[in-house]
Amino acid sequence: MFFQQKKVLVLSDFDGTISRVDVGDGVLGRFAQKCRETIDREVVKGNMGSREAYEKIAPLVRVDAGRLRAYVLKCSAIDPFFVRFYRLAAKKGVDVKIVSDGLDFYIRAILDKHRLGEIEFYSNNVVFGEQDTLRFDFPRANVLCGRCGTCKSRILHEHRLMYEKIIYVGDGRSDICPSQYADLIFAKGELLKKCRQESAVPYRAFHDFREVSEYLKKNV
Repeated sequence: MFFQQKKVLVLSDFDGTISRVDVGDGVLGRFAQKCRETIDREVVKGNMGSREAYEKIAPLVRVDAGRLRAYVLKCSAIDPFFVRFYRLAAKKGVDVKIVSDGLDFYIRAILDKHRLGEIEFYSNNVVFGEQDTLRFDFPRANVLCGRCGTCKSRILHEHRLMYEKIIYVGDGRSDICPSQYADLIFAKGELLKKCRQESAVPYRAFHDFREVSEYLKKNV
């Protein structure tokens, strides 16, 4: 019996891509008790990966699940064309999955708010403790690297043989590594700058999911 590949998979980043703002950064900035500027600087310089940063930030955060959910829902806004893109993808038989180095709590809350709770996503997990404490778990980390909380490249590779074509959509530093294993990249922000410098993968600059929808209409 031969394994039949599906046609197309779209893997999309969440913060700054589906979400118009970086929700994770906003959450940690709002509820961390102490300044995390030193940690942020080390991440930007490349001296520290996101997993280590999360582990250092966790003891600084004080918030319960209710306050966090209320804050997320108040501040969240998704790409205005994402829902239409997702419905079009479903009609075309294109699978859509989210790969995020952010946190499951707010991704789930925002997807549910927009009636998109059926979308499969991979992310870091928030575990709430006593006295408004929390910790982060990393179920999709790469033990051989360990820099990112969620290894998006690992997730892409796990789906590689299942699809004829993988399209990657992203905007940030955590998207640079995985996007280079895709067949086509839709890029903006830091990812677009990197693609323009040295990408070996075909890429397209995009502003919102309207452009990704147009591609699907013409090519799938």
